[in-house]
Order: sequence, then C-alpha cells, then structure tokens
Amino acid sequence: MSEGKELSYTENIEKASASITRFPLIRVRGVPLMSYIANNFDSVWDFRPDPSDILIATYPKAGTTWTQEIVDLLRHNGDAEACKQAPTPVRSPFLEISSPPPIPSGLDLLNKTDPPRIIKTHLPFQMVPRGFWENKCKTIYVARNPKDNLVSYYYFDQMNMTQPEPGPWEGYIHKFMRGELSWGSWYDHVKGYWLEREKNNILYLFYEDMKENPRREVERIMRYLDLDLSDEVLSRIVELTSFKNMKENPMTNYSCVPAPVFDLSVSAFMRKGEVGDWTNHFTPEQTKMFDEDCEKQMRDVNIPFRSLI
Repeated sequence: MSEGKELSYTENIEKASASITRFPLIRVRGVPLMSYIANNFDSVWDFRPDPSDILIATYPKAGTTWTQEIVDLLRHNGDAEACKQAPTPVRSPFLEISSPPPIPSGLDLLNKTDPPRIIKTHLPFQMVPRGFWENKCKTIYVARNPKDNLVSYYYFDQMNMTQPEPGPWEGYIHKFMRGELSWGSWYDHVKGYWLEREKNNILYLFYEDMKENPRREVERIMRYLDLDLSDEVLSRIVELTSFKNMKENPMTNYSCVPAPVFDLSVSAFMRKGEVGDWTNHFTPEQTKMFDEDCEKQMRDVNIPFRSLI
C-alpha cells in the first residue's frame, strides 16, 4: 500500500481488530441494538437518501447478501467483473452499522458514494429514516420462515464476535421469541414492512420463493426496478447468485472480514442457505412451544409464508 493511500475496508477492520468485542445491546425506541449502533442512531435517523437510492431491508440472516448481489448485477446488466470491484459491504453499505475506528461506518461509506446507491438495513420499518419514504425510494424487503431464520441467526451470532454471546441453543430460542436479539422482534419486523408495503411501494419477497424459483424472483426484482434485461443476462445473474457461487466468491462471502470479527472456524458467513434446516435443530417439544407462540404473535396479520409454523 502506497503512503497516503486510503486504507481498504479490510485493512481498516484488521487495524481495529484489537478493540473488537461482543458489544452489549442498548434499546433505542424499544428495539435492542448493538451499543455502537445505538450511540450513533441519531445520525442514522437524520440520513437523507437520494430518490434514486435502493433500500434492501431484512431481519438479519434472511437473504440480505443474496438480494444485494442480485440487485447489483441487475443494475450492471449482469457484468460479474463490475460487481467484483469491491466486497458487498462497500458496494452496498450497511446504513446503521457503526464500529470502533478506523472501521468506516455505513454513513461514512454512503457519504463517499454517489447516488444511485444500494443501501442495506436491518432496521424495523418504524426506525428507517423518513427520507426513504418521503423520497419514494425503491425498497425491497425479504422475509424468511422464522424457524430457519432463527437457526441461521444462531450460527451467525456464534461466529460474529461483535454480537452478544448467543448462549446455548435452548435459551436462544426464547431470546428470539421475546425479541431480545439485535434488531429486535422478528415478528414485529416482518409485520411492520408487510403492513406498509402498499402505501410505500415496498417489494415484499419471501426467501422460500427465491429458493424455489430464483429466475422468477429475479425477474420480479428487475421489473420493480424498471429494468429490462435479456433472457441471457437474467440466466447469468441467476447462475452468479446461486448459493454455491456466492459462497465461493470472495466479494460476497464476507471473507474480507478478518477472524477477530468473523470467526469462520465456528461457522461460515454463508453456511447452508437451505429451506427446512430447522428440522435438524428443534426438538419436538421446542417445535410445539415455538409454533404455539408464533401462532399467537402472528394472528393479527395474514402474511402468506409458505410454511409459517
């Protein structure tokens, strides 16, 4: 690296790795967020997007990176090399993320990027800066079956050294049901965006639909973004965004994040990407308990999950 050259995203993380710790959660407007995010939330709330920006919103581990890559490839007409210019968190900044210096915050990266930008968030609807709705920004939301989402989040919290210690699986299920994990309640999250989808022109997708027929869902995203790509390009995008190819792609598999932050010896960032993996983790008793709680928490809204419980 030449003297005076700005440190890369990975180099900044490596430089700050000594100060990385499992940050405590602080509630902001009733939603638990990691302390660095909570302490910087006022700046996030004041963010003013450009009308051309695209927001990708999910509860953590619900297909976020997958959707980010699909959108980036659609906007680059399927040009894989253009999408290998930088890792996902640089090409598609994480709006609310904030970490110890010199790791750039999501706002730092966004301020250095010209619109139109692809912006990622895990914030529940009510905490997304109002400018996204006032400026009528295109917004894509992806929801995933709660049990698979829970399993994926559990492994992520084990390997992510900035998230609170997940503890044993038996207790983690209860934390999920009570909305005590980072970014709060899954139930409130999926319901919040669902109830606002028509008023705010949100494209609401389901992870299970994307797995069943990725070509169909890629086309839906393309139409929503007012793009018109050839069949050949769409087929290439579907292939490039397969789980296998993304897991092997250093620009999408988060291998850019060093071990002090993401301990890949515990779990890969992209672990399985399957539908139904929850059956390998829930006992019959846990399934019954979770299903009863889920039915209670979701009875006030009819979101067409493929299999809610």
